[in-house]
Amino acid sequence: MIKKATFLFSFPSSKDASVIAQSLSPEIKHKIPKSSITFFIDAKKLTMIVESEDISSLRATCNSYLRWIQTAMSVKQLV
Repeated sequence: MIKKATFLFSFPSSKDASVIAQSLSPEIKHKIPKSSITFFIDAKKLTMIVESEDISSLRATCNSYLRWIQTAMSVKQLV
């Protein structure tokens, strides 16, 4: 049975959402074992859907991507 987690992020502008998604594109191309990631951008909102074969893979994948998003947002604030 596939496990699934969905995250919705709201940004001040659609450009901000796009910049964060683009910063994660190298990670999306580098597949994480047992997991798949999907991103959707709709105006100022970024939706991330994580699907995994088991709960431990789901948790690990979510933690990794959430940290990368937090890092990208921190870097954007400094620039």
